[in-house]
Amino acid sequence: MKNTIHKTLFFLLLAALFVACKPNLTVPTASKGNMDPTRYVAIGSTMTAGYADGALYYQSQQNSFVNMLAGQFQLVGGGSFNQPLVPATSIGVGATGGSPLELGYSTDCLKATSLIPVPIAKTGDVTIFNTSVYASEGPFNNMGVPGARIITAVVPGYGNPANGVGNYNPFFYRMAANPATSSILSDAVAVNPTFFTLNIGMDDVLAYAMAGAASDSITSNNNFAAALNLIIAKLTAKGAKGVIANIPDVTQLPFFTTIPYNGLALDSSNNALLNLLRNPDGIYFHVGSNPFIIKDPSAPFGIRLMKSNEHLLLDVPLDSIKCDGMGSYYEGIPNQYVLTTTKIATIQSAINTFNGILLAAANANNLAFVDVNSFYKNLQAGITYNGVAMNMAFVTGGAFSLDGINLNPIGQALLANQFISAINLKYSSTLPYVDATKYRGVVFP
Repeated sequence: MKNTIHKTLFFLLLAALFVACKPNLTVPTASKGNMDPTRYVAIGSTMTAGYADGALYYQSQQNSFVNMLAGQFQLVGGGSFNQPLVPATSIGVGATGGSPLELGYSTDCLKATSLIPVPIAKTGDVTIFNTSVYASEGPFNNMGVPGARIITAVVPGYGNPANGVGNYNPFFYRMAANPATSSILSDAVAVNPTFFTLNIGMDDVLAYAMAGAASDSITSNNNFAAALNLIIAKLTAKGAKGVIANIPDVTQLPFFTTIPYNGLALDSSNNALLNLLRNPDGIYFHVGSNPFIIKDPSAPFGIRLMKSNEHLLLDVPLDSIKCDGMGSYYEGIPNQYVLTTTKIATIQSAINTFNGILLAAANANNLAFVDVNSFYKNLQAGITYNGVAMNMAFVTGGAFSLDGINLNPIGQALLANQFISAINLKYSSTLPYVDATKYRGVVFP
């Protein structure tokens, strides 16, 4: 009888201990705090638009981080979020008229077959660029325009074909209230937003970087600040609140870091032949992995070996490297496919300056601030979300789309949560986070 009592007491105490140690899983009730999500407008460029896999297409737009944010806002009184959607039946289109990319098998000049990003069609659906959808579908809450810079966001007629090829944005043409006179900012202000996100400025350096710094240019600091101040003044004129994001270090995106600088593999016979050819130029090789030769006007004979902290761009013609001697036997890799240490330093310096301008503007106007740059740095080091490990490695890292520049759906969801954290902190809201595991990463065949 005594043992039975002792056992009963033991199990009662064990049950009480279990209850006492059970974690509190209470989820706060969703609330808007001090922000008003009634009319949410997003101003941005490629990422805001939902551009991914080298193109803008229906599914990518549905998976933009701002569309995910709008869904969370609707839990606390947010209104509808209208996007200039590409038709669901369309394959979509890229900035240069190409189609979206998918993983597929391709055979190179050496007859080797591998799994790489390939276009899903010979061309994209360029008819998208021929039709304005504003009259039937506008006005739009998502004012993300692929390729837009902060300085072009304030330019009237940015979508006007009469400006000539290269002087207007066809993505904005299809969504502008009046292509001849509208700016991204004017169309955003016309919605009379009560809350906004501003995630723009990356393309002010990215175009320069993606050209290997051989063409294009980086926006000047003064022009960047002037455009930013104008955008904020217009958006907040009627009391709207919002959040500003800074710019990641674009030189660390997979587009710039995937192809190794020392990908020139030599056996003993090729090593001997190449040394015979290149030793007079002051360039020496060894058996195994070697740096590629790049063009450099400041180097003796106009060529040199790549350095370990320099980058080859993802669009470098690999067949020319493998079969035509580019970067080894016949010529150095041209400037437009390389980011040298000097170019990288210039790009990073501009980003740091822009980020200082963005932070100062957020503080001066009492707006929330998202440190996207730190988010990307954490992603570069590797993060784990609900047991899923992700990093910035191309394809295998799981967070970036197949263009090596833009996030895929799960990456967009993680970015949305960065914005939610900043909004909750600034405006005492309790917006629930997006469940990123509901969104796909890279799709394998």
